[in-house]
Amino acid sequence: MQITAAVAHAAGSPFAIEHLNLEAPRDDEVLVRIVSAGVCHTDLAARDQAVPVALPIVLGHEGAGVVEAVGSAVTGLAPGDHVVLSFASCGGCPNCAAHLPCYCTSFMPLNFGGMRRDGSTALSRDGTRVASHFFGQSSFASHAVVNARNAIKVPHEAPLELLGPLGCGVQTGAGSIMRALACEAGSALLVLGGGSVGLSAVLGAVVQGCAQIIVVEPQAGRRALALEIGATHVVDPAAGDVTAAVRAIAPAGVRYVLDTTGRNAVIAAAVGAMGYGGTLGILAVPASADDAAVKLDVIALLVLGLRVKGITEGDVDPARFIPQLVELHLAGRFPFDRLIGKYPLCDINRAIADQHAGRCVKPVLCP
Repeated sequence: MQITAAVAHAAGSPFAIEHLNLEAPRDDEVLVRIVSAGVCHTDLAARDQAVPVALPIVLGHEGAGVVEAVGSAVTGLAPGDHVVLSFASCGGCPNCAAHLPCYCTSFMPLNFGGMRRDGSTALSRDGTRVASHFFGQSSFASHAVVNARNAIKVPHEAPLELLGPLGCGVQTGAGSIMRALACEAGSALLVLGGGSVGLSAVLGAVVQGCAQIIVVEPQAGRRALALEIGATHVVDPAAGDVTAAVRAIAPAGVRYVLDTTGRNAVIAAAVGAMGYGGTLGILAVPASADDAAVKLDVIALLVLGLRVKGITEGDVDPARFIPQLVELHLAGRFPFDRLIGKYPLCDINRAIADQHAGRCVKPVLCP
């Protein structure tokens, strides 16, 4: 079938809206009509080759839509079902069996390989292959063929036009607080960065009942939004010493820190604001080569007994966690819609520009 998609052709170049051919789903795949797809930093890192992928490619890894066809071996899904699309995993390795598909032993080739396991792609143009299956979906398009394991069924009453970001950014932020760090009620949390992942962490912290939720963010609009959705305090890093500012709020230090910035200077300042037995969670791709290795105060680690934890996709199993987030949202307890700005697929480049300029926290494309 012919579809419309946003195609990345070269590092740093704008996305091009093109018509492509999409194969029918194979035995273990489903065809999904995309209703919404979130724009994530990882998509832009792949386009710009900070994360190497084959070009040209259709990116997009936060899709949601309606199942239109299923392969002969697919069970549990049928045409008409509403689904959220998340990352790809093999389903057979020990980590997948332990409900930790985010640490699937085949995570990198399945999500960044730009092809199926057999080397084929579902997308082509005039007989020339176009890299596809980014995070098992390539959802910057009107339709996507995905492995059935990627598609999580959700209730019809949930707003599909908002649900795309649950597949990665929102589940990463919320999952980091609710699962990876498992912040206790009454605990103090410091979130570094008020983008979509950081603000999703704030929403998760509210669900967990954290007593102090401190957000460090340079953009005034995002600081204001953080307070509106549940942060108890915000800190402008340009206003002075971040460590001192956090200590003024939490004199004994914070129990948990979640870094969404990937910047050493930011992380170092946060370590100085941690209390005894605290845990530092790191989930951001480094912002530069200088930040590729984290530099920490070893004396502080030893004296305070601090822990450092790397986090991928919030340490969650999307098949279990995404339905929980949808249920919380429908109950009015997880208003992630406050982060979203909607754009038509053809305006993907404007959406990215708006995000960079701070006019939108989480752009969502609606084909």
